[in-house]
Amino acid sequence: MTPAVPEHHPLLTLIDLCHAARSATTVEALGFLLVNDTQRLVAYRQAALWQCQGGIQALSGVMEADGNAPYAQWLHKVCNHLHGLDSAASAQDALAEPPLTPRPVQAGDLPPELAEAWQAWLPAQALWLPLAVAGPRGGGLLLAADAHWPAAELALLAEWGHAWQHAWRGLQPQAAWSPRRWLAQLPDWLRASREQPWWRRRPLQLTLGALLVLLFPVRLSVLAPGELVPARPAVLRAPMEGVISQFHVRPNEAVRAGQALFSFDEAALASRLEVARQALATAEAEYRQFAQLALNDGKSKGQLAVLAGKIGEKQAEADYLARQFERSHVVAPQDGIALFDDPAEWVGRPVQTGERIMRVAAANEVEIEAWIAIGDAIPLEAGAPVQLYLSATPFRPVAGRLRYLNHDAVARPDGSYAYRARARLEDVPRDRIGLKGTAKLHGQWTTLIHWVLRRPLASIRQFIAF
Repeated sequence: MTPAVPEHHPLLTLIDLCHAARSATTVEALGFLLVNDTQRLVAYRQAALWQCQGGIQALSGVMEADGNAPYAQWLHKVCNHLHGLDSAASAQDALAEPPLTPRPVQAGDLPPELAEAWQAWLPAQALWLPLAVAGPRGGGLLLAADAHWPAAELALLAEWGHAWQHAWRGLQPQAAWSPRRWLAQLPDWLRASREQPWWRRRPLQLTLGALLVLLFPVRLSVLAPGELVPARPAVLRAPMEGVISQFHVRPNEAVRAGQALFSFDEAALASRLEVARQALATAEAEYRQFAQLALNDGKSKGQLAVLAGKIGEKQAEADYLARQFERSHVVAPQDGIALFDDPAEWVGRPVQTGERIMRVAAANEVEIEAWIAIGDAIPLEAGAPVQLYLSATPFRPVAGRLRYLNHDAVARPDGSYAYRARARLEDVPRDRIGLKGTAKLHGQWTTLIHWVLRRPLASIRQFIAF
């Protein structure tokens, strides 16, 4: 027959306390359970739960501890002193955590200023149970009684402390990851592998891992302002000095070869042409008159050569002005799109010969133009990959291949100097000319550490003479 188990068997009491701890729904209820129901396992007169951050959390026999009471303030100093002794002991062995072992405490273990009030607040004997998780920096349970505790009861108390800590961890919210928390746990994580073989030690593994990451191959790249520009546009410049009177097309309008684009003011030119033609007619009439006189007058025959030269001069001037009159009507040299600014900015404005007015570009001949800053210049080979992330469509980059990169930096409209890069598109363009964005140009392969330190080292090198 199975022997009967006593009604108040210590192990049954421990199991019941563990069940109650797991059933607790709040930290306050768990602390109340620790300072009051532990008496079912070991005998004591007073109990206090203390946290390093927060002070006295629970006292036996009361519903809520008053941290401003003299008794609570004195207990806080006592527990803080005992906790300091535990921290100093654990620091001697870096691999060991603060032990969860009850140890007796008497008035002689405290500083004189604390030991003087011992008889006023506590019985002769006390027991300190460190708790590693009773707060962000630990804590403990202080029990006070008139007599010593048997060794069997101390073993049960240690096991109860382990179970209570497990329940306490379950009620704590999961702390978010933070660099400070990771740095605080890093020394313990590194020390935990000291007894492992050398190839399994974490510092060595971290060093090798960091070395592999720093030597990881990446492609050197640079970011630069980019734009979609026409590949081979026909640039239309002012054929002569004058004032533009009218535009026959609108900006970004599709035009055909031979279509009228714009014209100059014809009033002054037409007047000069009419004067030249009248002068030509007068010279021809004068030549005919002298030609008739030359039949009877030898002296008039000598004037015919002079008048013939004068007719040629007037004819050349009239022909030049006629060609200028024709050039005042500018037509499209090819099919494409007319690219120019607002016509209102040009009409009535005097222009010089050779001044650019508009461009005619084919819609399917588009390139990527990027401006690489002098400090960002990297070695780029012809055919290097180029991606343009347009501001209008940032998630659909335009891919291309580098066609050429200027050897000399040129001035940009904003006054800065940069290297001009042109890249031909790999696919048929789907975006209109003139859209801007950020171009990413890929260079040679290099290591991650060179990719990270390239710019800082270049900046430092400017101040180092050797």
